[in-house]
Amino acid sequence: MRIILLGAPGAGKGTVAKGLTDFDGSVQISTGDILRAAVKEGTELGREAKAYMDRGDLVPDDLIMKIMEARLREPDCEKGFILDGFPRTIPQAEALKRLLEKLNIRLDFVVNLEVPREVILDRLTTRRTCSNPDCQEIYNVKSKPPKVDGTCLKCGSPVVQRADETEDAILNRLETYSRKTAPLIGFYEKEGLLRSFPSVSSRETVEKIVSSL
Repeated sequence: MRIILLGAPGAGKGTVAKGLTDFDGSVQISTGDILRAAVKEGTELGREAKAYMDRGDLVPDDLIMKIMEARLREPDCEKGFILDGFPRTIPQAEALKRLLEKLNIRLDFVVNLEVPREVILDRLTTRRTCSNPDCQEIYNVKSKPPKVDGTCLKCGSPVVQRADETEDAILNRLETYSRKTAPLIGFYEKEGLLRSFPSVSSRETVEKIVSSL
């Protein structure tokens, strides 16, 4: 499959993407992952991106697109890919369209995950993350709690609530999403690629997406 996953913070894009990769071996691609990989590998593009990141600046779209092109050219993408949370803006969507045309890649469709705001707030305010940067296992105090002493089941490091997952921070992130990223729904609707899926259960959502392929 070759799809894009759209959805607000907390919509479950990562969980749905993982379920889809398990289905047919398509690779999950997020900009954060490919930027970190490029920096770690010390590629020319990675070194350029690191300079921006070290200054606390956003990596420019043209550089992100070069790194994205390099990633999509890798052999494992031949089986298919799931773009998790990318593009985020209309200019990125337009640049991605040009890139896919250049690579002669055709998207199956664009998935829009529709999740009620109260569900998102509950998911994110109860989410906890392992503080070990080499682990980063995700927990939920209701559905997937860490150890009783608040440490990670995998590595034993303390589990914390991220600063951007307090209620005020989440409301701000949702507002930013509505302003910058939600217009992508209209963009892909005009392209004839958009399919919306109500998504409360990630497992059921994966099954619906697979059946739509």
